[in-house]
Amino acid sequence: MRSDSVKTGTQQAPHRSLFNALGYTKEERERPLIGIVSSYNEIVPGHMNLDKIVEAVKMGVAMAGGTPVVFPAIAVCDGIAMGHIGMKYSLVTRDLIADSTECMAMAHGFDGLVMVPNCDKNVPGLLMAAARLNIPTIFCSGGPMLAGRVKGEKRSLSSMFEAVGSVAAGTMTMEDLEEFEEKVCPTCGSCSGMYTANSMNCLTEALGMGLKGNGTIPAVYSERIRLAKHAGMQIMELVKKDIKPRDIMTEKAFHNALTIDMALGCSTNSMLHLPAIAKEAGVDLNVELANELSAKTPNLCHLAPAGPTYMEDLNEAGGVYAVMNELTKKDLLYTDIMTVTGKTVAENIKGCINRNPDVIRPVENPYSETGGIAVLKGNLAPDSGVVKRSAVVPEMMVHEGPARVFECEEDAIEAIKSGKIVAGDVIVIRYEGPKGGPGMREMLNPTSAIAGMGLGSSVALITDGRFSGASRGASIGHVSPEAAVGGPIALVEEGDIISIDIPNNALNVKISDEEMASRRAKWQPKEQHLTGYLARYHELVTSGNRGAVLEVPHGK
Repeated sequence: MRSDSVKTGTQQAPHRSLFNALGYTKEERERPLIGIVSSYNEIVPGHMNLDKIVEAVKMGVAMAGGTPVVFPAIAVCDGIAMGHIGMKYSLVTRDLIADSTECMAMAHGFDGLVMVPNCDKNVPGLLMAAARLNIPTIFCSGGPMLAGRVKGEKRSLSSMFEAVGSVAAGTMTMEDLEEFEEKVCPTCGSCSGMYTANSMNCLTEALGMGLKGNGTIPAVYSERIRLAKHAGMQIMELVKKDIKPRDIMTEKAFHNALTIDMALGCSTNSMLHLPAIAKEAGVDLNVELANELSAKTPNLCHLAPAGPTYMEDLNEAGGVYAVMNELTKKDLLYTDIMTVTGKTVAENIKGCINRNPDVIRPVENPYSETGGIAVLKGNLAPDSGVVKRSAVVPEMMVHEGPARVFECEEDAIEAIKSGKIVAGDVIVIRYEGPKGGPGMREMLNPTSAIAGMGLGSSVALITDGRFSGASRGASIGHVSPEAAVGGPIALVEEGDIISIDIPNNALNVKISDEEMASRRAKWQPKEQHLTGYLARYHELVTSGNRGAVLEVPHGK
């Protein structure tokens, strides 16, 4: 066992004395040591219930003959961090989570790991750690929030942000806003639409790293506690059979994840996280593969913000496995590959039927014949840009309009709310990329303001930053190269005509190559005065199209 390095032999006598200090018995030391990575804290609604999940996992591990050992991971609430300096500290935690988990696992010789995340950066951060460490690992997340109900309709956090824009537009009263505030987030759990947290939790099932229901069973259901106990038991099987993350997270598994991403209509943040996880697993995952898979993958789900259904509805309709089963009707998945169940995909999804065709459309009657995400390229995004196509209204799939250029998110929000943005405009928010932010802030406030002001079907937004999974509309993010390194988005001027053609995966600014070259010759990098972790992150982070991973610069 790996844990022999910290508990067996004469040389380990000092180590054993420290296990004695922890209260562990000789019998506990002789069992496999299972690290349980707990993302519990009291500031993230999706994490406030993780103490209950962790206790259930511990019980499952102990029942199956292991010794559970809990250690923590940090977590940021993207909703609370939204719209201020806090959002610079969201994406950057993904690497802190991966690095700190690696440190703890390597320092203490665990035989296996159970990851207990829930919200936006914890799931990808811990998947990165799992792939990097490559010791037996299983995921058991905290589960989604139930949808709120306002005036008889289901609502979620995206409704809350859009309500703020409606108040600014004069179409909603402060009394209505207060009612939304009280009711849209009624329970613990990751926010109830197909936002980033739920996207990534669903993709743990698609990758084969979580048990059935990990992405969809609501946080408040006792079924979630039972799932946690089974995850604790199953890690012992993975340790016994030595089934490791890289045996599961293969190139075929990532193709499956991207395919299921397209069918579900996941957050565009998956286009940052999947390449980063794949890199740790030794798999080269180019985001442009998304278009190839999207071309043949039907979009089967329109969960909030794309439509009026929520995670609880997806769970009742059969969950991720039911979606996977639908996709096998068109032979779109690799079904012969291993998962944490110890069985293949085919064995896992057998008999998992679609119980509600209004929530999971049959492959014969999809929302669209193509997938939920598109990767765009052109002279404005030579490397790439990403849009959640399934959340774009038909009239904005092809659009041309004048650029309205802003150097940061706050300036754009002020212009939107003060009525300076009109139908047809294309808002450009730059210097918000991985390096430029730094930290690649999410733009939920401006996209929500656009929707709330009634401009969702006539105004586009383009940024080198990123979008919350709660954003909808013609919102194109991850534009690469970013402004901070002199990408074309830095050269756009007020009034330039921008052409968006989502069906043809194109994003261009209508100026000549000569004019672009002339502007580039005059461009100067924007000065930044950074300290602390953000300064280090700025130096090491790569572009959005590469997953915003950290790399040591050449020559250093």
